Amino acid sequence: MQSTEDRRNFMIREAGPSDLGGLLSLYLHLHETSVPADGEQLRAVWAQIMADPNHHVLVCEQDGQIVASCVCVVVPNLTRGLRPYALIENVVTHADFRRRGLATRCLDAAREIARAAGCYKLMLLTGAKDEGTLNFYRRADFDDGEKTAFIQRLDK
Repeated sequence: MQSTEDRRNFMIREAGPSDLGGLLSLYLHLHETSVPADGEQLRAVWAQIMADPNHHVLVCEQDGQIVASCVCVVVPNLTRGLRPYALIENVVTHADFRRRGLATRCLDAAREIARAAGCYKLMLLTGAKDEGTLNFYRRADFDDGEKTAFIQRLDK
């Protein structure tokens, strides 16, 4: 169990323009096997994400290193009294920092963003099959029995 002191060393915040390298390195602990080549396309996508007020890249940082993250996107909506909904994607914790509650803190921050935006729901999809990961999401109050997700891969 981590100490209270250890917990205070971690800070949750929104990513800024200078966080791209740290975030890409962290994504190697998700499912990526390499980081995209630094170039015009990468910089353009990052600039687009940074400029979008509905796109929130949350990072958990310790001593200048990004060790956990998730993305929360608020989607405007014409139903539910015009209330938006939010999507969570790319939940990841560096392998050396797992089981410390850091991803939970990122998800909590995403929930607060969704609430502040007036969202009526927050959705998360996972490709994980192991019970540990699925139980992690259940403990974070995500319901895996309410809806059925269907995925159509466009990159095949």
